[in-house]
Amino acid sequence: MAEEKKGFFQRLKEGLFKTHQGMVSRIDQLISGKKKIDDLLLEELEETLITSDIGVKTTRQLLDKVSEKVKRKELEDGDHLKKALQEEMFLILRQQEKPLELSSARPFVIMGIGVNGTGKTTTLSKMAQKFKAEGKSVLLVAADTFRAAAIEQLEIWAQRVGCEVIRHKSGADPSAVVFDALRAGKARGVDIILVDTAGRLHTKVNLMEELKKVKRVMARELPDSPHEVLLVLDATTGQNAISQAKMFNRELGVTGIALTKLDGTAKGGILISISDELKIPIRYIGIGEKVDDLREFNARDFVDALF
Repeated sequence: MAEEKKGFFQRLKEGLFKTHQGMVSRIDQLISGKKKIDDLLLEELEETLITSDIGVKTTRQLLDKVSEKVKRKELEDGDHLKKALQEEMFLILRQQEKPLELSSARPFVIMGIGVNGTGKTTTLSKMAQKFKAEGKSVLLVAADTFRAAAIEQLEIWAQRVGCEVIRHKSGADPSAVVFDALRAGKARGVDIILVDTAGRLHTKVNLMEELKKVKRVMARELPDSPHEVLLVLDATTGQNAISQAKMFNRELGVTGIALTKLDGTAKGGILISISDELKIPIRYIGIGEKVDDLREFNARDFVDALF
């Protein structure tokens, strides 16, 4: 188990390498050899954090906390400053470290939402594989009927994972697919239903209305469902991920977030901003292509690997 943990941590470190280079290495350059923390250093630090996609509001909050400690003479030099910053980031992230708890509801319905290209289909499929490995029965639902490739992609994953996929033909009404899937899931007594939905045109009313309809059909067919509305965000989009999250949350009530593609970006600081601004639990982070590169979010591991 310790070996596995070490392997996970090493991959997380590698996955966050670009963010480390873009943020932590620049912080190291700023504080290198600094025996005194002055206003100029704090100003430069502010610029570094904002340009690392931590966002203006969260950066200000972090620096206010650090400045208080400087005034109280708790931080003597650059190294102490860096440690304090690391700890403040951890405290923000820890508040949203809430793994997905599969309640006693059976089937437990997870509605995956997010704009196209965030890795939604892949994330839900990797979750299916994880749940299967835990001995749970899983049903995948191809409710992104606008994109033929999404249906095919889900079918390929379903074969790989060894679970069934409920689909209609391309262009069908997504609500009808979901209706059939919930009926099938109840009849077969499956543990978990993962619903892949459409994600294009997130600024257009029609997509949100479509998703609301899907959600209403779920609630009608299986009271209290969906049990999780999981928003999949792409870390490479930086601050744009926050505006996407706000919109989806306003329209659909997001209960959890999966942040993907952290390995492909220097914008991993966005996770701190997301945690601080949205106050929505971070369920998973994605740091690569492999199934076990989607992992439950752990704030301490994340911060330690980043720094």
